[in-house]
Amino acid sequence: MASFSDLTPGIWKVDPAHSEVAFVARHLVVAKVRGVFTEYDATVTIGDSPENSSVSATVQLASLDTRNADRDTHLRSGDFFDVENHPTMTFQSTKITPDTLVGDLTIRGVSRPVTFDVTFNGVTTDPWGNTKAGFEAEAEVNRKDWDLVWNVPLEGGGMLVGDKVKLTIDAELIKSA
Repeated sequence: MASFSDLTPGIWKVDPAHSEVAFVARHLVVAKVRGVFTEYDATVTIGDSPENSSVSATVQLASLDTRNADRDTHLRSGDFFDVENHPTMTFQSTKITPDTLVGDLTIRGVSRPVTFDVTFNGVTTDPWGNTKAGFEAEAEVNRKDWDLVWNVPLEGGGMLVGDKVKLTIDAELIKSA
């Protein structure tokens, strides 16, 4: 079983070719819409313990992709992310334990604390001699906490877009030299 002590202290960078930042939200009460952000960067500084470590990440909101161009355009608009005025979403950790990542998530200039449940998948060396580490992280947030309040009531009850959004991160990190 992998443990935090398997990580070498130092700077680790996310490998976007082998990572994913995704979200899931309810649509029409009965279905889910899934999306990913394709442009992001993260630096993980590993200390001698989780408490002495940190994570800093930036996501380019214009890179969102839900496999529907009209929906993507609407999500980038002032009704949701307002990408023209707020092009990025950022995360800065405030506390790390072996099982959780706590930090401030900033969207549209609003910062709120978020707690991710974390699974550490281990450390390995790739065929080119690079040290890699894998993590999964998941959190559920209420989009209204970031003033993402646009919605449409449905005739049969409920709303077009659910308030709760699941955030998932599958990260492969590479140890900096």
